[in-house]
Amino acid sequence: MHSFGRHRHNSTDKASAKGTKGLILNLGWRYDLTAWFFDTFVFRGKWRELRQKTADLAGIQVGETVLDVGCGTGTLAIEVQQRVGLTGRVYGVDPGTEQIARARSKVARRNVPIDFQIGVIEQLPFPDQTFDVVLSTLMMHHLPDSLKRQGLAEIARVLKVGGRLVIADFKPKRERHGQAARFHAGGSSMQELAALVKEAGFSQVETEEMQLSRFSAFPGAGFVRAHKS
Repeated sequence: MHSFGRHRHNSTDKASAKGTKGLILNLGWRYDLTAWFFDTFVFRGKWRELRQKTADLAGIQVGETVLDVGCGTGTLAIEVQQRVGLTGRVYGVDPGTEQIARARSKVARRNVPIDFQIGVIEQLPFPDQTFDVVLSTLMMHHLPDSLKRQGLAEIARVLKVGGRLVIADFKPKRERHGQAARFHAGGSSMQELAALVKEAGFSQVETEEMQLSRFSAFPGAGFVRAHKS
């Protein structure tokens, strides 16, 4: 997931230092505090709305097994766990050691059975056809296209046949207007992401954009939804 703080690599973590070419966010509780501040006072709840929309588009059902790739501090995974219920399972993967530590502490306090693991998108630590749903929010813009391709191939590998993928990401700077244009983070073209998803062998690929007010400071976001053929 995206951070408003400084990106930094954690060279002391073996899994994080496993050669990933994507940015690693490692802010732990500081990430949650900054995200809360921005979403409450700047984005007016749009970040939370994006998470809920991601889960809605995935059509998550009770009893399903779900993976959140680039899970950060686990906020989306915790919401998803409520949807899959006691018979479902939720997993989260992120290369940031402090992000995973924070996610684990959050679910420990809530006594929620989510499995968070340190890992990279180009080498997901799961067997073939494990998941009904894979989610990715606000992290694809951290990856070069070559790594996006590797990651999407891995996602296709761990998804069951007919499984669903939903990607949410910021819009590119060139597509932003007003206050949103001042937001520093880059974004991904939904059309370009959709093309990469199709290239990875997915079908029924659809794109959708968040609806924002004219004066919103949120940088805009879109979604790609697809099924594994």
